[in-house]
Amino acid sequence: MDEEQDIITLVDDNGDEQLFEVLFTFKSEEYGKSYIILYPAGSGEDEEVEMLAYIFDPEETQIAPEGGLTPIEDDAEWAMVEEHLNQFLDEQEN
Repeated sequence: MDEEQDIITLVDDNGDEQLFEVLFTFKSEEYGKSYIILYPAGSGEDEEVEMLAYIFDPEETQIAPEGGLTPIEDDAEWAMVEEHLNQFLDEQEN
């Protein structure tokens, strides 16, 4: 994924395309993986939205943005991602 690219199109189970904006990405030394946090494109600042998180391969997403995304299936890994998200959101509030 190009670092300047901040919109990703995901296709749901019904084949419908949805646009998501990249909130942030980070690399975990503990897990040796990169992660991406997304939210629905066009969401208002005060609107409550569901965030999506994936493991991603930056090189693979340069070729096909949705191709480099892998679901997070490990509970401990999810907890680590949530911790990073909460820290990011706390920093944005300040």
